[in-house]
Amino acid sequence: MCPPDHYGIYYEINPWMSVAKQAQSDQARRQWETLYNLYRDLGVTVELMAPAEGLPDMVFTANAGVVSNDLFIASNFRHPERRGEEEHFCDWFKSHGYRVERLPRQYYFEGMGDVKLYRDLLFAGFYFRSDVRSHLMVGEKLGKLVVSIELADKRFYHLDTCFCPLDDDLVMYFPPALQEYSRKAVQSHTKAQIEVGEEDALAFACNCVVVDRHIILNRASQSLRESLEARGFTVQQVSLSEFLKAGGGAGCLTLAL
Repeated sequence: MCPPDHYGIYYEINPWMSVAKQAQSDQARRQWETLYNLYRDLGVTVELMAPAEGLPDMVFTANAGVVSNDLFIASNFRHPERRGEEEHFCDWFKSHGYRVERLPRQYYFEGMGDVKLYRDLLFAGFYFRSDVRSHLMVGEKLGKLVVSIELADKRFYHLDTCFCPLDDDLVMYFPPALQEYSRKAVQSHTKAQIEVGEEDALAFACNCVVVDRHIILNRASQSLRESLEARGFTVQQVSLSEFLKAGGGAGCLTLAL
């Protein structure tokens, strides 16, 4: 995780962002600390990296790249506003003993924002941020079969805003955020699915983090909570309203090592 010392809405690169609707710094800090403390309470070891002035979106560490064992594949951000983050993330992983690899600069790739592991498959989103041509290269480096998923709704610009594996059998996703053939790919490559409605999707319920049988998310409707609890999960709601203003939730704020 990366503390939100410099977090704010200073540019607009997705439909959620508006410089006229600024995040409240104090509230964002409290929300981030609540998420951090919840991880600690659940027994998770949290590593921190230093935020950098002028890079407000570094707080969304899921976009840094993909981590597999001691390998870190760094992102190539599509928008120039975020490219300054790349060096900081690469330096952090190098200093912590990881092998750092980069894709060719011409291939846009935005890390775990557009990559989700499910069993031995790599679900990889493309269209708004990541380039579909990056998927095969990442899959080869990780030794995973890739299922490319085309995104269809600009509000759900990364795969992790609308799709999340919950365990080895179950995924949760918002079907209208995917092109029709990609919905069929999800259904055919996963054992079971929970389809969330628009209310939960817009609350970034799919942008969640799973710790054992705990699902950590911004907010979930009663029906979604009941559906998850019926499958043996405990739903932990952490208000992240200030980060939703930039199009991010619990999943965006967290990179699993």
